[in-house]
Amino acid sequence: MRVFLALCLALGAISGSSADHPAVVKAEFIYENASFPSCHASTLVEVQPGLLLAAWFGGTEEGADDVGIWLSRHENKAWSAPVEVARHDGVPCWNPVLFQKPGGETLLFYKAGPSPREWSGLLIHSMDGGKTWSQPELLPAGILGPIKNKPILLDDGSLVCGSSVESWNAWACWMEITTDWGKTWHKTGPIAFPGVARGLIQPTLYLGKDNTLHMVCRSTNTIGAVCAAHSKDGGLSWSEVTKTALPHNNSGLDAVRLASGQIALVYNHTAKGRTPLNLGLSSDDGITWSNVLTLEDQPGEYSYPAVIETSDGMIHTTYTWKRERIKHVIIDPLKIY
Repeated sequence: MRVFLALCLALGAISGSSADHPAVVKAEFIYENASFPSCHASTLVEVQPGLLLAAWFGGTEEGADDVGIWLSRHENKAWSAPVEVARHDGVPCWNPVLFQKPGGETLLFYKAGPSPREWSGLLIHSMDGGKTWSQPELLPAGILGPIKNKPILLDDGSLVCGSSVESWNAWACWMEITTDWGKTWHKTGPIAFPGVARGLIQPTLYLGKDNTLHMVCRSTNTIGAVCAAHSKDGGLSWSEVTKTALPHNNSGLDAVRLASGQIALVYNHTAKGRTPLNLGLSSDDGITWSNVLTLEDQPGEYSYPAVIETSDGMIHTTYTWKRERIKHVIIDPLKIY
């Protein structure tokens, strides 16, 4: 299997764009028209079988004062019209992250502030599958919540949030951990690339076969590759960060462990620009990767994906499509090869 994966990686994606691949069950835009011209940074969660929520930030353009958090519900095989669920006067919103608690409550983390150097973390709750949301709760100073990608709930009840800080000339990943759903927090890190001060942000987390917690993350062009690290103690301490064999373009990515045991990763398989957008698979907890499907390969920006596996075994991903819309693609993992 490792030889096959390495061969696939060397050859690049084994298919053309998603539209003509037999594994693609459906490819659609979450909305065709909206009151905001620009959107970015989607997040995706299955609330219950057949009910998905997607959220993103939208407004005039990234960083504009009118940028809020927008959300759509996918029920009965269709997406609802986008609804704004968070807005803060005078500052933009950024990077929402959805998480479904066992027992019915849905969490939506997001950031608000003039820029990533100055933003604060916030949290809202829904008890009715995303129809209505609570007033925002401000997270403690120094806690931002999951910075782009979904957190991991451990067996001991710890919610491990992959976070990061983008200061003036130092970037690094951190783990923010809560055992009481955001009432109290502790923070571990920094997790940085050796010798590179402005190196890593936006980790995505998944559990390995031996319950090891794995991280792959966005890196700057100085590094030029998707980076990885591993934790044997639930995110309290981490191995040295190393490069994977995957190229990277200093853009967001996301991963999920599938029921099959494979890891699915949506990322840009390029060192420059934000096209193409690809699906990678790993059968050995991210040691080697196979670039198996090209989701987008035309000119434009295709970026900041979210990826989940739903209860029916399908892979769902959403991503930014040219900063104009959010695209949703359903993939049958049994038909990839």
